[in-house]
Amino acid sequence: MARLTYLERRGATYYARIDIPLDLVDHYRTTTRKKSLRTKDEATAKNRLWPVIATWRAEFEDTRARRVVTPGDKADATWQHYTATLERDDQERQHMPTAADIEAAKEAAIERAQRENINISDPAEVLHATLDLITLRDRRASYANARRVKLEWLRKHLAEGETALIDDEVDAYIEQNKLLIDPLSPERGELASRMMRAEIEALERTVERDRGDYSGAPKDPIVKPATGTSREQAKPGEAIMELFEVYAAENPKSISVDTIAQARRDVGTFVDYVGRTCPVGRIDKKAVREWKALLLRYPVKATETKDFAGMKIAQIVRHNEKIEKPLISSRTVNRYLAGLSAFCSWLVNHGYIEHNPVDGMFLKKSSASKTVPFTVEQMNTLFKSSLFTGCRSADEWRNVAKPGNVLIRDYRYWVPLIMLFSGARPAEISQLAVSDMRQEHGHWIMHITTEGEGEKSVKSDGSMRVVPVHPELVKLGFIAYRDGMEKAGHQRLFPEAQRNSRGQMIAEYSKWFGPFLTKLGIKDGRGLSLYSFRHGAADALRRAGYLDDQFGFMLGHTKSTMTGRYGIMPQGMLQQRVDLINSITYPGLSLDHLK
Repeated sequence: MARLTYLERRGATYYARIDIPLDLVDHYRTTTRKKSLRTKDEATAKNRLWPVIATWRAEFEDTRARRVVTPGDKADATWQHYTATLERDDQERQHMPTAADIEAAKEAAIERAQRENINISDPAEVLHATLDLITLRDRRASYANARRVKLEWLRKHLAEGETALIDDEVDAYIEQNKLLIDPLSPERGELASRMMRAEIEALERTVERDRGDYSGAPKDPIVKPATGTSREQAKPGEAIMELFEVYAAENPKSISVDTIAQARRDVGTFVDYVGRTCPVGRIDKKAVREWKALLLRYPVKATETKDFAGMKIAQIVRHNEKIEKPLISSRTVNRYLAGLSAFCSWLVNHGYIEHNPVDGMFLKKSSASKTVPFTVEQMNTLFKSSLFTGCRSADEWRNVAKPGNVLIRDYRYWVPLIMLFSGARPAEISQLAVSDMRQEHGHWIMHITTEGEGEKSVKSDGSMRVVPVHPELVKLGFIAYRDGMEKAGHQRLFPEAQRNSRGQMIAEYSKWFGPFLTKLGIKDGRGLSLYSFRHGAADALRRAGYLDDQFGFMLGHTKSTMTGRYGIMPQGMLQQRVDLINSITYPGLSLDHLK
């Protein structure tokens, strides 16, 4: 029988072993954790193993639930410690002996001495009989002296940067509020310093109270009431991401699976900032404003970059100040804000918050589109490249970019061409079923829909539509390709096209396509991408004399219709679409070498 993955034998002794989750490796500064099970017997080791593994897993989840410390946390910790110290002083003073208590203790000591016939000439016997009285009588003075001594030492430690006297209180605050702070970081040092200053101020108040003065107030400028309230812990079912899943399940705007997944990741970065245990009622303008400020300094593809592995958003931003990776665009910042805004609108409608805190937070949009269509010269260069005429190998992206004798005729070949002559989105094309491409009223059509076999998604219900197949695609062999896939028994038109872990269709291909254009000398900077074909189709329709509102529905810019859902329409209506598609031409473009 195979040994358990978590069980490891070293010499004769068994050990528990677990891999640190990749997102937590930087936090723990190691990739594995091991612990001796203190046994040489495998059966005993297995019994002892699972409690250890369960404890580690719980610890990992606790670490993930933590959040980066904010200025508000530091202010809250400072004021909480100041007020807590004074509250403890109040309680201690309430239990101090009064003069009557001391007199009663004195009488009790005398009575005891008489009852037990204590020899008053023996110091030891006298001390034993009067110890309770001495302790009671000196308690107030001892308490006052202890506070003065601690005050003196706190001032000394504060000047020297020593934190031993405050470490337990700092650790308790960090644990209670689920903060993510490196024990050796400057942030923990600052938190400890602030709490020491708070306690110094509080002890100075207690010294004033010893003189009967209760009117004192903090002189240190950082010791003041924190704005807002302390961090709350969400009630079961009211954490932000818990309610996001309810919102995603309802999907009130019927947005695509990909868009929901993107919003989940984007809202996740907000939760990364405010903390997993933050209740939705705490989503306010201040939190959104601070998150937006971080997004404006957030690097591109941070979660996919090894340099930021295991870091939260604030940590990523700080680290990037050192390594200077490029930042996300204002358009991407707006995408993050839009995902949170749509969720907050749902929260408002369901009574969780009163107002949408994202309103008015969006950055000003550029009037010009950043994606531009290809020129004819650029397209001629592209369609004569190794991707379309022959490469070294079809198995690895780097070999696809090298000329050779291997012909690629899967989605990588067809998606750009179909986009060029239809304006369809790459994900819409790559998920097509063989049955989605069929003849209607004598015309070949592509039915872009979520209906039928396989996992499909569209940007919105209005994206479902019927798009005729362009004659140029027929000449290039697209119908023959479709028939070949049907004959081979494939349900999907492009079975090799896959979704990534985020649910995005052919994301790897889209990512590779930009650098490929750069390698060909077509692209220099931003502007050209796979979506340039879609923009080119729109421009071709404009050149043919059509207005945007006359062909927008062909690009998926329209409200949902039953025609779009079922793909059935009268012959005359279909002919109008055929005429639109057939008007897409590119004077000077040569594709004869592909036929």
